[in-house]
Amino acid sequence: MPERIIVRPTGPLSGRVTIGGAKNSVLKLMAASLLVRGDVTIRNVPRIVDVEIMSDLLVSMGVDVRRPHDHELAIHVPDDIVPEAPYELVERMRASIVVLGPLLSRFGRARVALPGGDDFGPRPIDMHLRGLEAMGATFENAHGYIEARADQLLGARVMLEFPSVGATENLLMAAVRAKGTTVIDNAAREPEIADLASYLTRMGAHIVGAGSSTIEIEGVEELQPVDHTAVPDRIEATTFLAAVGVAGGEATLVGARPEHMDMVSQKFGDMGVRTSPCGEGLWVSRPPDQPLRSVDVATLPYPGIATDYKPLFVALLALADGVGIVTENLFAGRFRYVDELVRMGADIRTEGHHAVVRGVPRLSGAPVRAPDIRAGAALVVAALGAEGETVVTDAWHIARGYEDFAGKLRGLGADVTCEHTG
Repeated sequence: MPERIIVRPTGPLSGRVTIGGAKNSVLKLMAASLLVRGDVTIRNVPRIVDVEIMSDLLVSMGVDVRRPHDHELAIHVPDDIVPEAPYELVERMRASIVVLGPLLSRFGRARVALPGGDDFGPRPIDMHLRGLEAMGATFENAHGYIEARADQLLGARVMLEFPSVGATENLLMAAVRAKGTTVIDNAAREPEIADLASYLTRMGAHIVGAGSSTIEIEGVEELQPVDHTAVPDRIEATTFLAAVGVAGGEATLVGARPEHMDMVSQKFGDMGVRTSPCGEGLWVSRPPDQPLRSVDVATLPYPGIATDYKPLFVALLALADGVGIVTENLFAGRFRYVDELVRMGADIRTEGHHAVVRGVPRLSGAPVRAPDIRAGAALVVAALGAEGETVVTDAWHIARGYEDFAGKLRGLGADVTCEHTG
């Protein structure tokens, strides 16, 4: 894994970059494979660390996971597996909690360690558990593990107090083999939810409304293994959109889905970064002689500005004309990368859920540390607009969610190199 990413001054970017499969979809598709017996194929799978962690988790249960081609997974799920997700794997990746729903649905029991993942504040799984309890599951919490049981999950109406992506996914996967009809109200609407529902529907599930705030699932007794191609990663696409915004130039984001990025493209447009759908995906441009403009940004559930986009907006606002206010409405603690940008000369003040960003003409290269996946990528993006060399340490965080990030930036003309651990 990369230990350091080194960024040196660069001119405008130019060229094409291929957007990989969505991390936040692929991990859930892999978990959903537990619902069937036999051979599943998932295509458009990025070579990232989080996919390897989820692969290790499935293998620990007795599932066979192979990569026959570069961006393809072949998953063989036997009749019997060990329905347990051990701490040493779950603590490395919060998304592991989504094995709870499929394990309960198919095997009637699960033992899952309480989740870890990125360190940006508490994100309790109460909504997951309350929804599954409404479907007949019982839980005990002992020694850092959730012990779950359900002789037969039953359809229920579940109202989520917040449109949680993880809770929606867990309940969706639990409901497809439950007895009767389940309705999830105030469901998350992200494109990755619709992708998971598409995967399950092709397996034989009966799902209506995925991608809207109300999802109805009619349980079935059996599902069949299928081949499925994951949707492109809108967060990776937005990262390269931001890179062009900082460095200037123009690029084609091959494979990006403009319809998944309407709100973020509109906000980037307000800052002076132009985008346009094209035959290959999404075209992005910012003439180097046209400075960025400051805007206010607030994170909201999809189709609003995702919290994962926020570090990228802060990086752009650090170099924009004027003052922008960024408000975090979803998670506490997601401004922990701001001190790193300040080390690079950014003028940012944080207070509670708000950051006030006063743009400066140029940042200054400095040693900084990546605190999580998206903040680490944002520091690399910000470094494209800095004078001198920037060294981003703990770059393994970035490798959790981006395949060959430095190499893709080099393909656009950036001076970015990686140093790997031995």
